[in-house]
Amino acid sequence: MTLVQLEYIVAVDTYRSFVAAAEKCFVTQPTLSMQIQKLEESLGVKIFDRSRQPVVPTEVGLKIIEQARVVLMESKKINEILQEKKGELEGELRVGVIPTVAPYLLPDVITAFLKKYPKVKLQIWEYTTERIVQELKQGILDCGILSTPLTDNNIVETPIFYETFVAYVSGKSNLFQKKILSTDDIADEKLWLLNEGHCMRGQVLNICNYKHNYGLEGTFEYNTGSVETLKRMVDINSGITILPELSIMNYNEDELTHVRYFKAPEPVREISVVTTQNFVKKQAVNTLIREILEIVPERFKSKKKKEVMGFDL
Repeated sequence: MTLVQLEYIVAVDTYRSFVAAAEKCFVTQPTLSMQIQKLEESLGVKIFDRSRQPVVPTEVGLKIIEQARVVLMESKKINEILQEKKGELEGELRVGVIPTVAPYLLPDVITAFLKKYPKVKLQIWEYTTERIVQELKQGILDCGILSTPLTDNNIVETPIFYETFVAYVSGKSNLFQKKILSTDDIADEKLWLLNEGHCMRGQVLNICNYKHNYGLEGTFEYNTGSVETLKRMVDINSGITILPELSIMNYNEDELTHVRYFKAPEPVREISVVTTQNFVKKQAVNTLIREILEIVPERFKSKKKKEVMGFDL
């Protein structure tokens, strides 16, 4: 049994294809298949049911693959020890980020991070919360930046800041004349929402306490995955939308006249760096957290007089 063989069975389980697994492992498909077959012969069991497409692990194969992930994770900690000894940060850091955070936080963070740590290959993917959690468990990602809390005991959450939600109000709305809003104010307004699968949608609905009146005459629901599209829909079609505060940081004076904050306790989302229980690359992840904290406004670092909005995936 070798670490390479364990890497191969984990790859096949992750991608459910011998061809795709071989590509990800940078070997030919016959080489990968031969090594897995050798492992199966040495163990005296079949790890995969090759008669099914996509390929799936056998019952005993699932247990072997689960243990293989643990062994591979532990083996990678040797490199962590060596990096700490040298006091040098290098290697890959694979990060998943939800789309409602990535464009507003990461450009500055990435620039600062790579300037200070040029030997790190930073790989970023914009994914939904569900996919980030899935790929963390599969070992494809090293960490995620997403909204919490989650209800998953296998995921470790490190809250790093609390981002205020604000209302973006059309000039045609009755709310435009108000300086500060209560959550009840938006119940009778045309509300533009992100589509299903985005945790921010659930948080916005929680801000409204699910009181939004979908029966309003002339209203309809336009679902999008883009925060910028929500703003545009308000500009063109009236109504309101709810935005994370980082998204308005570069607004001009005219755009800011449409922004309204909520009464205390202000609704916020908790943004965390998440990992698995037994993750590696602790030094790189902790460094990323420090760089994020240097970028976000100081007021984001406290949740005093704020209410964290929950959501359901």
